[in-house]
Amino acid sequence: MRKIIVWEFLSLDGVMESPDQWVNPYYSEDVAECIKQQNLASEVILLGRVTYEAFITFWPLQTHNEFGFSDKLNAMPKFVVSSTLQKAEWNNTTIIKKNAVEEIAWLKQTPGGDIGVTGSAALVQAMLQAELIDEFHLLVFPVVLGQGFHLFQEYQTLSLKLIETRAFKSGAVFLSYQTVKKNE
Repeated sequence: MRKIIVWEFLSLDGVMESPDQWVNPYYSEDVAECIKQQNLASEVILLGRVTYEAFITFWPLQTHNEFGFSDKLNAMPKFVVSSTLQKAEWNNTTIIKKNAVEEIAWLKQTPGGDIGVTGSAALVQAMLQAELIDEFHLLVFPVVLGQGFHLFQEYQTLSLKLIETRAFKSGAVFLSYQTVKKNE
């Protein structure tokens, strides 16, 4: 069975919104290497519509970037959850229009490597409620934003098991957690 791994940039207070506006001061070679490893680890990417629309304006135009990620991302299977998107413009993209939780649960059962999810706040919230997420890989930056969309909402209770940590020169920290299912 495939694992669903949510990979997010977070502020110290848990905000995941608009990382392009606050990540750069903490970007370093070791942070770049972590990002490269995370981006290359998945075989499939699952996105919400908003993240998909942001990605499609950038990634299809990139080729042979220094991480090697653009070539992989442009070729890999992509699934986008949207009830409004009419056509998938990016190659190897499938739109999940209905029964998203059931379709994602089915996708987890298919053979192959890990399914990566990044951004996609509403999708992550739905998958949290359905207990579909296996791991969180969080790159936490030493900045407090005070407002914005938080990865974990107030109504959620979630047990996690720490499986890896890494600290970087810039003060950023990588945290990898495995979810502990409620029935375990």
